[in-house]
Amino acid sequence: MIRATLKSLAARKLRLAMSAFAIVLGVAFVAGSYVFTDTIDRTFDDIFGGLSSDVVVRPDLPGEVDLMSGFNAGTTTTIPADLVDEVAALPDVDRADGEIESQSMFVLDTDGDVMTTQGAPGIAVNWHDGPNAEGDPVLELVDGELPEGAGEVALDDRTFEDSGYQIGDEVQFVSTGDEPRVSAELVGVVRFGESGSLAGASLSVFETGAAQDLFLDGEDAYSRISVTAAGGASAEDVRDEISAILPGDFEALTGAEVDDETASAIEEGLGFFTTFLLVFAAIALFVGIFLILNTFSILVAQRSQEMALYRALGAGRQQVTRSVMLEAAVVGVVGSTLGLLLGLGVAQLLKVVFGAFGLELGGGLVLAPRTVIVSYVVGIVVTMVAAYVPARRAAKVPPVAAMRDDVVMPDSSRRVHGWAGGGLLVIGAGVMAVGLFGSVDDAALLVGGGILGVFVGVALLAPVLAPPLLRVLAGWYPSAFGTVGRLARENALRNPRRTAATSSALMIGMALVTAISIVGASANATVDRALDDGVRAQFVVSNAVGQPFSPAIAQSVGQVDEVDEVVSVRAAPGLVDGDQTALQAFDPVAYSRAADLEIVDGSDDLSDGGFLIGEDQAESEGLSVGDTVRLTLPGSDEEIELTGIYAESPLLSGGMIVNQQTLEDGAVPAVDSLLYVVVEDGADLTALHDSLDEATADLPTVTVQDQEEFKQQSRDQVNQLLFLVYALLGLAVLIAVLGIVNTLALSVMERTREVGLLRAVGLSRRQLRRTIRLESIAIAVLGAVLGVALGVLFGVSLQRAIADDGLEVLSIPGGQLLVFVLLAAVIGVLAAVWPARRAAKLDVLRAITTE
Repeated sequence: MIRATLKSLAARKLRLAMSAFAIVLGVAFVAGSYVFTDTIDRTFDDIFGGLSSDVVVRPDLPGEVDLMSGFNAGTTTTIPADLVDEVAALPDVDRADGEIESQSMFVLDTDGDVMTTQGAPGIAVNWHDGPNAEGDPVLELVDGELPEGAGEVALDDRTFEDSGYQIGDEVQFVSTGDEPRVSAELVGVVRFGESGSLAGASLSVFETGAAQDLFLDGEDAYSRISVTAAGGASAEDVRDEISAILPGDFEALTGAEVDDETASAIEEGLGFFTTFLLVFAAIALFVGIFLILNTFSILVAQRSQEMALYRALGAGRQQVTRSVMLEAAVVGVVGSTLGLLLGLGVAQLLKVVFGAFGLELGGGLVLAPRTVIVSYVVGIVVTMVAAYVPARRAAKVPPVAAMRDDVVMPDSSRRVHGWAGGGLLVIGAGVMAVGLFGSVDDAALLVGGGILGVFVGVALLAPVLAPPLLRVLAGWYPSAFGTVGRLARENALRNPRRTAATSSALMIGMALVTAISIVGASANATVDRALDDGVRAQFVVSNAVGQPFSPAIAQSVGQVDEVDEVVSVRAAPGLVDGDQTALQAFDPVAYSRAADLEIVDGSDDLSDGGFLIGEDQAESEGLSVGDTVRLTLPGSDEEIELTGIYAESPLLSGGMIVNQQTLEDGAVPAVDSLLYVVVEDGADLTALHDSLDEATADLPTVTVQDQEEFKQQSRDQVNQLLFLVYALLGLAVLIAVLGIVNTLALSVMERTREVGLLRAVGLSRRQLRRTIRLESIAIAVLGAVLGVALGVLFGVSLQRAIADDGLEVLSIPGGQLLVFVLLAAVIGVLAAVWPARRAAKLDVLRAITTE
């Protein structure tokens, strides 16, 4: 049986390739996701692993792992220069170097454009030649000279190559300091670490005194101390020796401990991204299951006579089942191997795309053993699971079937599908209802679980739903296309299970695309309504690269004629009772003149400290006016009082509102995230827009927008995410299209004799191609109609489930959904091209005599 199975596979190479294709694509996405995220991990490991010295001394910041990691400008807390000398004088210390760091010194290229985008930091440090824990230099001069005083700078080699500057040129910077525009003469080029990669960030190196003037207001202090152990002393011994002399507000850690903290923070930050990619890989594999199930069902049906002969020659049912499962295993191995290779291409493509957006990853791709193992396990297991039902069906072929000419396959009752699918549908709908209408935590999670149940239920019900729906969708075929239309409709109805499995693959992709479209349209509608109803300021000033900006910009904008008030909004992370929380800082009284802030309980007066929170958060945490919480910031850890509760608003994004003095007292840098500009009555808004642009013309990172421009920017951010999701869901749709091609091609092979007879009685090649094309359109439109219907249900349910979290407005893009159905018809036409051409080329006499 094993030899016969392998010979059968060798004789059907095309069918093997077609059945393996779904696994290839699914595994490619799984492998590509792992390879890409491992490459990101390696890049950051190289950056931070080569940064720390034997021991690091830094301010002892409460909750530091959550608030800071790696290069960070998240605190104004510093280390006095005297402490560097004390540490350097210890017996087990070879040298101690004071380091100054900033993340907000952005290099402008020779065209005046910012060198870093999409949130990558503009890193600036002072020069020193101290080694890392491995004894290698952190920075190495590769060209020119080192900066020796104020007004001189060195750039990292990658920034230098991309900027267009030459040594001796004046480099322009934008910073978050009191002087937002800075310039310095380029005197040298340095390389960071072995690879030189900074993951899209830029690196500027200044002389120590100049760095203190720029980033520490001239204070003789440092951000941290890098310590090199003397020969023979361990990092742990040096750490303990330093800890014994440190004041209570400083701490010493080994470089390994700092690297572990950084790695954990990076892993946590990338966790969502990894999960995001793997979810789409799972969707691709889920769709692939339908294609493989369909393919093996057809292959087994085509070989029913072969199976019957095996039975007649003495093969038992278990042997026949094992034969089909062996084929599935071979398909899984082949598909997994090709998928793993294609996954490297997917990872390289992701690397190029992210590089275009600013995240440049150094070195080659990382192929970990875990990726190889997971790829093969996933590919083989999915294939075996999908092939199990056809294998069991093959074992039931009676030996007497070997003496018959027609295909005889046992057909399980659609009643089983009906009961199983109906049960899952009811259970899934019930879980969705509990999430939508019950008073439960994690309502969105319940709705998502219910959606999965409904998905699988409808997929199982598809063989029951397909015939009546096809009679409606293809009912006009006979009147429009005559006999050809009738043949196409009957071919689609002939095997409801096959048609349903093929259309279900497309249904899943269409349902997800539709649901995401509704969520995206609702997000845009929510933003529009929030800005229309909630923003009274005529202009908004923000940073185009997703970084905070200097408070000096608010002063410049406030000096423009006809500007009545400038409201500054700042943001920072903090710990509230030990949990990480997003903080917003502004004057609530001034804010309420620029945007909507409705206090439903208590007062909006934060002049003496305190905080405000949204009413939903207050209810979920059981807080009322007068209660206190512990707020932990880099430089403070104290109890603060809840002074007021505000009505939820999409503009405020939840979290806690404090005044700006609270952040400054907590050693958080005084930088703005957003400015609302309120103008005088009767002001010429067009002329004022030009004046504001002129006031910020020297700062290319800052944009001035009126209300409509600000709304469009918010829509663009939502749409960018949607386009990424659509691109990833496109993989599921592609697999579904290939499923239609596969099904039609195998169906043509199965109906070879029938095709020959039709041609013999007068059906032309053109009519045959049209028949197959119409059949394909019917299958595709069936999947699209079911998918759009489910997608509307899911999209509306998701919107209602998270309405209290900010997605308040429901918007269903009807025109877009109609386009999806029409595209499905186009997909049907394209999917039928190859099978139709193949059928039309069949030799009539050979087709008639095919067994």
